[in-house]
Amino acid sequence: MIIGTGIDLVDIPRFERTMTRTPRLRERLFAPSEQGMRLPSLAARYAAKEALIKALGGSDGVHWTEIEVASEPSGRPYFVLSGTTAAVVEERGIATLHLTLTHDAGLAAAFVVAEGAPL
Repeated sequence: MIIGTGIDLVDIPRFERTMTRTPRLRERLFAPSEQGMRLPSLAARYAAKEALIKALGGSDGVHWTEIEVASEPSGRPYFVLSGTTAAVVEERGIATLHLTLTHDAGLAAAFVVAEGAPL
């Protein structure tokens, strides 16, 4: 059963300007394993985190650095959640999070489907 969906689109040049102007955003928005990535990849991960918050229906109890976007060897992205963010996902009955990312032509996008157990 689908509990929620979320989508987000990020203008990469604008994101890069913001990150350059405020370097501490890397620490506030991204898990340590993500912080060294190139800006287009960070923009896609930012979009993924925003899309997850939308799929959850809000940001109560969600912390940016507790949402990590990792990749399988094939390149398929997935969420690694910790802390209160993982608890919020569990409390909402979400069993599986599906994630897809893309970045091209100056844009980064993410789509999330939050799936619960069938009724």
